[in-house]
Amino acid sequence: MKIAFYNTKPYDQRYFNQVNLTHGHDIHYISAHLNLETAKLIQDEEVVCAFINDKLDADVLRTLKNQGVRLIALRSAGFNHVDLSAAKTLGLPVVRVPTYSPYAVAEHAAGLLLCLNRKIHRAFNRVREGDFSLHNLMGFDLHGKTVGVIGTGKIGQCFINIMLGFGCRVLAYDVCVDEECQEKGVEYVSLESLFAQSSIISLHCPLNDATQHLINHESLELMQDGVTIINTSRGKLIDTKAIIKALKQGKVGLLGLDVYEEEEALFFEDFSDSVIQDDQLSRLLTFPNVIVTSHQAFFTEEAMQKIAQVTLTNITDFAQQGLIRNEVTL
Repeated sequence: MKIAFYNTKPYDQRYFNQVNLTHGHDIHYISAHLNLETAKLIQDEEVVCAFINDKLDADVLRTLKNQGVRLIALRSAGFNHVDLSAAKTLGLPVVRVPTYSPYAVAEHAAGLLLCLNRKIHRAFNRVREGDFSLHNLMGFDLHGKTVGVIGTGKIGQCFINIMLGFGCRVLAYDVCVDEECQEKGVEYVSLESLFAQSSIISLHCPLNDATQHLINHESLELMQDGVTIINTSRGKLIDTKAIIKALKQGKVGLLGLDVYEEEEALFFEDFSDSVIQDDQLSRLLTFPNVIVTSHQAFFTEEAMQKIAQVTLTNITDFAQQGLIRNEVTL
C-alpha cells in the first residue's frame, strides 16, 4: 500500500526502510507534523502513519478520509491524540503498536531515579570542570525504601521487578490486580494509601479522564515531604503548576520527567538556538533536583525494531486480508 508517513525523523526511516524490505509498501516520508494544513499533502496514499505529537482531530480525519485514506496506522501505543469518535463515524479504522519494549521504558524510569538520587548529572558536569568535591551530592539507599507504582501493566511490572531487585518494598495501584505481582510480594493498596506511604512514586498508567492530573495539589498534600516522583507515561498525568509549587515548597524532593504536559510543541525537535516560549517548562528546568528528558524512554534499538515490525504488519494484514489488527476502539 502507499503510506504517507508523517513527522519523519532519520531514525524512523532507518528502521522502517529495513523492515519494509519484507513488506514492500510504498512509503512517502513527510517531515512535517500531521495537522489540518499538512493533511492536504496527501496525494494518492491510502494509509497515514502518525506519531504521538501529530494532530488527528475530527477536521484532520475528515480531510484524510475525503482524500482517499482508508487506514490510520499509529506507530505508538498512546492514542489520546486521536478523535476516536470521529474516526468511527467516518469509518476510518485506527491501529496502533500496543506494546514494543516495556523494558525500554521501565529501565529509563529506573535510570531517572538513580541519576536524580545519586546526583549523577550534577557530578558529571562538576568533574568536567575539575571539581571533585562531594558537596551536595548525597543520595540515599534504594534498598528498603517504599516505592509506589501506579499502573501495573507490562511496563509497570518491569519497573516493579527492577525495584524488587534493589530490595524495595513495592506498593501498587491499578484498576486490575495482577496476581503475579502479588505473588512477588507487591501490595495493592488504595491511591491515598500509596501516596501516604511511598517515598518514591512512579507513574505507568494510561491517560484518560480518570487519570488526567492524577498528581495535583490535593494528591501532593497526601504525600511525604521530599517525595520522589518519576513520570515516563503521559505528561498530562501531572498538573505542572501544582508540581512546580510542590518543588518550591520542598514537598517534592526529586522529579524525573520523560514526558511533559505541553510537550507536543517542543519534544522531538531542536530548539537549542531558540528561546523556549513555554514558561512552565523553563521554570522546571531551573530546579537542580529535576531531570527532564524529551520522551526518549521508548527509544532503544529493540523498541524501534518492534514498532516498525508491528506497524507495517498491521498495514500488510489490512492490505492483503482486510484484517484490522491492534485496532483502537472507543
